[in-house]
Amino acid sequence: MAGRLAGKVAIISGGATGCGGAASRLFAAEGAAVGIIDRNVAAGQGLAEELVAAGHRVVFAKADVSSKAEVEGAVAAVVAELGPVNVLFNHAGTIVIKPFLETEEEDWDFLFDVNVKSMYLMTRAVLPHMLAQGKGAIVCTSSISAVYATPMEVLYDATKGACHMFARAIAVEFRDKGIRCNAICPGFIDTPHGQREVDLLTKYGVDVSEAAIKAAQGRFGQPEDIARAALYLASDDAEFITGTQLFVDGGFSAV
Repeated sequence: MAGRLAGKVAIISGGATGCGGAASRLFAAEGAAVGIIDRNVAAGQGLAEELVAAGHRVVFAKADVSSKAEVEGAVAAVVAELGPVNVLFNHAGTIVIKPFLETEEEDWDFLFDVNVKSMYLMTRAVLPHMLAQGKGAIVCTSSISAVYATPMEVLYDATKGACHMFARAIAVEFRDKGIRCNAICPGFIDTPHGQREVDLLTKYGVDVSEAAIKAAQGRFGQPEDIARAALYLASDDAEFITGTQLFVDGGFSAV
């Protein structure tokens, strides 16, 4: 039986580890040819080799996704190997956790470069291929932090608010050209990123204990929870869904 992404060519930024790695595996299993773009060469190449050995079409391209030249080079390398891209999962991102008055301008610039500018650069590089095909799906990783503020995360919350609106605005501008764009808003997820967030928030006295997480969202989310949501939004099953935010948070946002 054909997978839900059969015949698709997908790029996943930050696709080497964590939720991005889970998405790379799932998208490949569902029939997509997958381009993994990440700055983690060892993990990215290792995952690509693993998936190729399992019979999938997967390539890895190294890039700092906040660099225009590196993004354009990586996208060109994926297209040369796999063909024109029609699915983009803008997943790459990071976090800065500090009391606001201890943050510096370089923290602001760094976080907006990685979390927001990267989505601009990746989308700008891929959209022409989608427009030429008359169809494409873009999924952007936002966060519950786009809507629900957390102490010590002013900069991070601001970047995720920007991701939220970026996805909506792309959806509106390109809807009539066959392009869909949606955002996923994860809750607390059990990845190195998520565990670092918990550790740092705990250091600063914010209650993100196991009991607090359970009360807020039932359990820690798993990378596969995010990958499955991305798969749905990237697939033709979601052909009438664009400009939306899908909260994958175990009910955190429902309380």
